Amino acid sequence: MDNIKNANNVKSIIKAFAIIEALDESGPLSIGELSKTLIMDKATVHRLINTIKDIGHVTQNPETKKYSNSIKLFEIGQNVIAKTGLFEAARPYIELLSSATGESINLGIVRDNKIVYVDKKEGKSPIKVSIKIGTSIPMYCTGMGKAVLSHMNETERESVINRIVYERYTRKTSPDKETLLRRLDKCRRLGYSIDNEEYVDGLISFGAPIFNYKGEPIAAISISFPKPRYDEADHGVSYPELIKDAAANISKQMGYIK
Repeated sequence: MDNIKNANNVKSIIKAFAIIEALDESGPLSIGELSKTLIMDKATVHRLINTIKDIGHVTQNPETKKYSNSIKLFEIGQNVIAKTGLFEAARPYIELLSSATGESINLGIVRDNKIVYVDKKEGKSPIKVSIKIGTSIPMYCTGMGKAVLSHMNETERESVINRIVYERYTRKTSPDKETLLRRLDKCRRLGYSIDNEEYVDGLISFGAPIFNYKGEPIAAISISFPKPRYDEADHGVSYPELIKDAAANISKQMGYIK
């Protein structure tokens, strides 16, 4: 958690949320692992995490004794998103894209420098590469993330990019800022993004940004599928148009006027 300096802050609450964020980032974790990660003494971690556990926001594995965030936090997050109207606006187009392509359709929102998968419909084929709802993935190596990044204003985009620690998930992951900027420029020109095995080997996706009424990219939608099913002559033309149309219609529902 970023350092927060305010005389009115309650330190124990800040520490409690630091624990929740650490579990979200790296969990399941033991008290010792949390203590080391957060540079917080074990007694404090033990006291706070058991309080969080008592109110149902954290669970403990009885065998490993490690802690994880509970489904209760996910439900709170789902309720927050629902109140924005995004789920209601996006769901019909998730269904339409699924029917039109037979592939997996994903909806993601921006959180810090990551994309969080918040809704999806699995593809019809038994052969699929699935990313679970609630998963957070760096923006720089995903179709949805690049779709959003490429349409941010310059100041916001630079703020996100300058905080990226480049990890090579596959041999096609952007290795540095210069490579990423070239890819983002292409995404912006095309109006959609391509993830060609940048995060998972064998997985391809097309993504497009969803805008709010202020014209800010707040989410994205994507089509993803295994590489063996990719026909560039067909899918390379039809899928980008489908995903762009869906994103544009969802954006309209969110109040965006181009």
